[in-house]
Amino acid sequence: LLLLVVLNGSSSVSGVTVVTQKPVVSVRKGETATMDCNLGTVTDQSARWYKQTPGGVPQYVLKFRHDYSSPTYGSGFSSPKFTSTHQSTSDYRLIIKNVEEGDSAVYYCKTWDTSVNEYVSQ
Repeated sequence: LLLLVVLNGSSSVSGVTVVTQKPVVSVRKGETATMDCNLGTVTDQSARWYKQTPGGVPQYVLKFRHDYSSPTYGSGFSSPKFTSTHQSTSDYRLIIKNVEEGDSAVYYCKTWDTSVNEYVSQ
C-alpha cells in the first residue's frame, strides 16, 4: 500500500481562498493514483504540480492549463506515467499510472494568482 500525500486545507492570499486538495491518496503498487486540485478564484492560470520526498526538495512534475493540448513536464517526469486533466478552468487532476514505491511522496499543487501577484500553493 502506497501513500501519496497532498497537504490538507487551503491557502489564502488577501483573504481569497485559492487552492484546495484532498489530504491523502492511498493506492496499491501498479494501480493509478489521481489527485485533484481546485484553484478557487484562479481560472486563467496553469496548475503546477511538485513532488517532495522526505528530506528532499520539491521537484517540478508538470504544469497544465485548460487550454493546453498536453502538459509541460519537468526533468525526469514524462507521459504516459504522469499526466493531467481538467474538469473546469479551476479544477485540475494529476494522474500517476502504474504507481511504484518511488512515487510515494507529498505532492503540491501551485498556481499564480494575478489578482495579488502571488504564487499560492497547497
